[in-house]
Amino acid sequence: MLRQAVFHKSDIPFAYPLNRDELHIVLKAASHDIKRAYVFYRDRYEWKSKFKVKQMYLSHSDELFDYFETTLKLKKKFAYYFYLVSRDGEKLYYTESGFFDVKLPANYYGYFQFPYICEKDIFFSPSWTNDCIIYQIFPERFFNGDKSNDPDNVAIWGEKPGVDTFFGGDLQGIIDKIDYLKDLGINAIYLTPIFLSPTNHKYNTTDYYTIDPHFGDLETAKTLVKKCHENGIKVIFDAVFNHCGYEFFAFQDVVKNGRNSKYWDWFNIYDYPIKTGDECNYEVFSDHEWRMPKLMTKNPEVKKYLLDVAKYWLQEVDIDGWRLDVANEIDHSFWRDFRETVKSVKPDAIIIGEVMHDASPWLRGDQFDGVMNYPFKNALTEFFAKRSISASKFNTILTENLMRHMKKVNECMLNLIDSHDTERFLTMADENISRMKLAVVFQFTYPGIPYIYYGDEVGMIGGVDPDCRRCMIWDENNQNKDIYNFYKKLISIRKNSEELRYGDIKTLYAKDSVIAFERRYGHKITTIVINNSDRSLKVPSQYFKNKEEILDMSSYQLDDKYAILEPNSAYILK
Repeated sequence: MLRQAVFHKSDIPFAYPLNRDELHIVLKAASHDIKRAYVFYRDRYEWKSKFKVKQMYLSHSDELFDYFETTLKLKKKFAYYFYLVSRDGEKLYYTESGFFDVKLPANYYGYFQFPYICEKDIFFSPSWTNDCIIYQIFPERFFNGDKSNDPDNVAIWGEKPGVDTFFGGDLQGIIDKIDYLKDLGINAIYLTPIFLSPTNHKYNTTDYYTIDPHFGDLETAKTLVKKCHENGIKVIFDAVFNHCGYEFFAFQDVVKNGRNSKYWDWFNIYDYPIKTGDECNYEVFSDHEWRMPKLMTKNPEVKKYLLDVAKYWLQEVDIDGWRLDVANEIDHSFWRDFRETVKSVKPDAIIIGEVMHDASPWLRGDQFDGVMNYPFKNALTEFFAKRSISASKFNTILTENLMRHMKKVNECMLNLIDSHDTERFLTMADENISRMKLAVVFQFTYPGIPYIYYGDEVGMIGGVDPDCRRCMIWDENNQNKDIYNFYKKLISIRKNSEELRYGDIKTLYAKDSVIAFERRYGHKITTIVINNSDRSLKVPSQYFKNKEEILDMSSYQLDDKYAILEPNSAYILK
C-alpha cells in the first residue's frame, strides 16, 4: 500500500455535514492501490459502544488518485477511523495518528473526530440552483431598446468594437428580448455592471446607487426584474467592490482634500497630490488601471457602505443574487459579513465569486455559494477547442477540481466555456462548430450550472477583449441556426433529467480522445459518451447496450464487445 498517498482530515472537503445527522466522508488514495475501504464510526462520547462499520464506494479515479466516499448517520458527534485493504493484500488501520497493522485497543484516543455538527456550519445552497441555466448579458452590446438614452456618437450596431466604443445597448433592450430568452430555455440572467460609470463595461463605478442613464433608470431596472420574474427568469447583478471608479465621490473627495478628506483611509494612497496615468500614486485594480482605485474593505466605513449597497438592490429591485468581481482580492472577513447580509435579506439569493483559480478558500460554506468555474472552462478549452490534452489528462484536471469542494458547492459552480473576459470558444476552436457542440454537450451534462455567454448560441466569434464583446447578432440570416437549435435541445434534455441536474457523476472511460461518464440519481442513470477526435474510435459496448440515445447527434455501430463511435460525436443515453 502506498501509505504516503492515503489522506483524510476531519475538515472540508474530506468531511462535512449534509444535515444535523449526516456526515459525508472522503478518503484519497493512490490510483488502483486500495481494493476496499471501510469506515468504523460511533458517537464520540459513547466509549463502551461498538463501532458501526460501513464500506466506502469508489466515487472518482484519475491518473494519480482514487477517491472513496460514504455518508455516516449519527446524532451530531462523530469519532471514526478507516480499515483499508490494498490490492496486494496488505491490511491497515488508518487514524488521525497514522497507520496501524494491528487492531486498535478499546482505549485508543487517536481517532478522527468531527466533534459536533453545528447547524450554522451546514452549507445550504439556493433552492433553485440545480434547475438553473444562466445566460450572461453584457448590456451595452445586447440590444438597443431605447435610442433616446444613447451616448453621443454611438457606433453602428455590429461594427468591430474598440476599447471605448458605445453601441447603445440598454436595459430596455433586455426587456424587449425576454421572449427570446424564454424561448431559448434559460431561467436566469447575469448582467455585467449597470451602475453609473463613464465606460462601456461599467467596471469603474461612479455611483453604486444609480443605474447608468445610458442603460435606463431605477424604474427600468425594476421593470426588467419584474418582467423576468413573471417569465420564470432570475436576475443576478454584478458587484464591483474590490475597486471603484476615479469619479466615485469618496475618491474625488481625496483628490480635492488630500489627507484632510474623511475618506483618505478608504483607499491606499502612496503620496499626495494624486497623480494619474503612468505616474499613478495610489493602489488600483491590476497594476496600471488608474481609473479603478482599490477600496480598503478592512475599513469599517467602506465595509458598511458596500454591504448597504448589496442590501439596497436586493430590497429595492428584488434581484436574485450577486456576482462578485475580483472576489479573490478582498479579505475573507468582508465576504463572510457580505454573506450574512445578503442571506438575511434574501436567504435564497445566490452569491457567485469571480475567482479564476482554485477557489476552495472561498467555498467552505461561509462566503460564496459558487464561483465562475474557470478551471472547468480552461480544461474544456484545452480538450475540446485546442485538442492539446488527452481524455485522461482532461479527466484528471476536472476530478481534482471537483474533489476540492463539497457536492452542493459543485452544483453551484457556473460552468462557463467563455465570457466577456476571454476569447469566444468558437474562436479558440478555429470556428469549428463540431468541437463547440462537443464542449456544450459536456457543459450541459456535467454537475454545476450551465452558463451561456450571450451570442454563443447563435455562433458568435470574437478574440480577446474588446473583440469578445461584439454586438449581439439579431439578424436571423446571420445567426447559426444549427448551433442555436442544438443549445435548445440540450437545455430541454437537462430540464427533463433529474440525474443531470441532481445526480452524482462517475467517469467510466477516459482514453485517447474519448470521455465517458454517468450521472446517477437514485435508480435513474444517464450515460454520456464523447469522441473528441476526427476519427472513429471504439469503447466498451456496455455503455450503449439496452439504452436509448436521446441526443440524436451521431450514430454508432454496436457488437458484443465494442461500440464504434463516429468522429466528433456525442451520445446521451438513458
